[in-house]
Amino acid sequence: MSLPHAILTALLEKPSSGLELTRRFDRSIGYFWSATHQQIYRDLGRLEESGLIRALPAAQATRGRKKEYEVLPQGRDELVAWVARREEPKQVRDPLLLRLRAAAIVGTDSLLPELRRHLALHERQLADYLAMEERDLKRAKGAEEDRVRHLILRGGIELERFWVGWLTEALDGLAAADGGAHPDAPEARGS
Repeated sequence: MSLPHAILTALLEKPSSGLELTRRFDRSIGYFWSATHQQIYRDLGRLEESGLIRALPAAQATRGRKKEYEVLPQGRDELVAWVARREEPKQVRDPLLLRLRAAAIVGTDSLLPELRRHLALHERQLADYLAMEERDLKRAKGAEEDRVRHLILRGGIELERFWVGWLTEALDGLAAADGGAHPDAPEARGS
C-alpha cells in the first residue's frame, strides 16, 4: 500500500484539510498504515500537482485558511485501478524477530525486558481493538462499508492475538531454557 492511495481513500470518504487528514490517520488509518504529518502534506502536494486531487474553492478568501481537498475523477480512477492490481504478500520485516535471532547467538537475558514490554503493548492494543469492535458493532447499520471496516478491524484483532500468543510462547520458551522460571514470575524478577 502506498501513502498516496491511503490519502485518496481518506479524501473519498470525506474531503479534508491536511490537518484533518493527519488527525484521521492518527485515529484510524494509522492503525495499519502510519505516516508522519510531513509525509501527508508532501503527498497532498504531489497528488494535487498530478491532477488527482484539488483544493476546494474557499467560500471567502482568508489569510492562513486551511486548504480542504477533494478527489478528482482521475484520482478515483487511480484508486479503482490500484484496488484491482495484483500484489504479492509482503515478507514480514520486524526488528524484534531479527533481534531475537541475534539473541540466540549473544544471549537472551538483555532481550527479555523488551519481549515483556512488547507483550504488554500488544495486549493493550488488542484490548483497544476489542473495545472498538464492541462499540462499532452497536453503531453499524449493516452497509457494505460497515462490513468492510469490520473485516479490517478483525484483521487487526487477529494480528494482535497472534503477537500476544507468540510473545507469551517466546517468554515461556526462554524461561524453560533458563531453568523453568517464567520471566514474569515474581521469583524471576527478584520480587
